Amino acid sequence: MNREKMEIILQKIKEYNRIIIFRHFRPDGDAIGSTKGMREILKLSFPEKEIYLLNSDYSDYLEFLGGEDEPIADELYSEALALVLDTGSENRISNKKYKLCREIAKIDHHIDHQPYGDYCWIEEEKSSTCEMVAEFYYTFRAELKINKEAATYLYLGMVTDSGRFRFNSVDGDTMRYAGMLLDEGIETDKLFANLYIKDFEELKFQSYVYKKMKVTENGVAYIFVDKAMQKKFDLTSEQASACVSHLESIRGSLIWAAFIENAEKKEIRVRLRSRFVTVSEVAERYRGGGHACAAGATLLAKKEIKTILSELDERLKNYKENNEGWI
Repeated sequence: MNREKMEIILQKIKEYNRIIIFRHFRPDGDAIGSTKGMREILKLSFPEKEIYLLNSDYSDYLEFLGGEDEPIADELYSEALALVLDTGSENRISNKKYKLCREIAKIDHHIDHQPYGDYCWIEEEKSSTCEMVAEFYYTFRAELKINKEAATYLYLGMVTDSGRFRFNSVDGDTMRYAGMLLDEGIETDKLFANLYIKDFEELKFQSYVYKKMKVTENGVAYIFVDKAMQKKFDLTSEQASACVSHLESIRGSLIWAAFIENAEKKEIRVRLRSRFVTVSEVAERYRGGGHACAAGATLLAKKEIKTILSELDERLKNYKENNEGWI
């Protein structure tokens, strides 16, 4: 079944002379890695085609990978295939001009709660969309080409979305595709340095998070990053949101949450992560969603923090009472 879906998308790529690639806003490593990797593969494989990667925002954290393409005229969209990667719902697509394209093909690994697209290849159990693009290349390697640059983009997304290959979504195929990409000569030392070396101020913020974090009765670890804290440490939105990862290693805390105050929109961005416990269902009730153990939401008022924490705490309590082997 998935082979058939992949073949349809490849056929559509062959049919169109112009292909425009899209991803979700506030992009992470998987969104940027999969789209830049796919663009490079298509440019190498079909040099006669026009291949564009066009979005309305970018990531400071991943700027070392280089930017995307400059905007093109609206009329050029009408004869193009929209290739949307790593984006579970239409409202999260960064470049809203995707609607101008003639057809939409979607490749994604998120839960498909809000279906869209004319041709879709979705595998919710995959570790990353980058893994899917790597599989796409491998499946049609007699027709497609790859190089070190494309492999680096895809490997980055696989590393970041799998927690450096630690999550349950990682299987043998994940590692086999990663190995295939490494064979292209990826400079892993430089890649990991760019991903994980921190500025001194970031480390000071990390220590501040440990000072200010709290834990609910049943073990939900959380931090509220207000406007004052963001100003104190001169944090970008990405840096503030990334602090959720600082809470992941607390014994007995199987759910952790970061609440990031957004001064401009008067809302609070929520980043949820967990071990073993599904949190996406809670996120969906607060204008969000995502993966079972990695999700996001949006709160419209501070009072909702207490409400969502209560739900998460109850969920964690039930999990602990009915399961063994958790740490």
